[in-house]
Amino acid sequence: MKSFGMILGLRDGPDVAEAYKEHHRAVWPEVVEGLKGVGITQMRIFLQGRRLFMYMETIDDFDLDHDFYRYMESQRAQEWDTLMRTYQEPVPEARPDEWWASMEPVYDLEGRLPS
Repeated sequence: MKSFGMILGLRDGPDVAEAYKEHHRAVWPEVVEGLKGVGITQMRIFLQGRRLFMYMETIDDFDLDHDFYRYMESQRAQEWDTLMRTYQEPVPEARPDEWWASMEPVYDLEGRLPS
């Protein structure tokens, strides 16, 4: 199993956070199937203020760049991504080529961090 932590911002606006949460209460089935289909076994998104934190677990041979690209080949995944981006914005720490900015793991209760 691999795990990933990523951050993203929500746009500022009166009902942005509530609308974002409402969409995630009813994620399209094709999106869930697509994520699982590329090897994502667990995904959780947390919100604090306007900052989103995503925790994701995947199969061992998951490659974030390659496999997420495969997920985005689906028309429905592209529609979901376009819709979500109306609420999202990159955080200042993101590289120019990142939307969700990758985070460095620094602690694992089970001591499973890569050396």
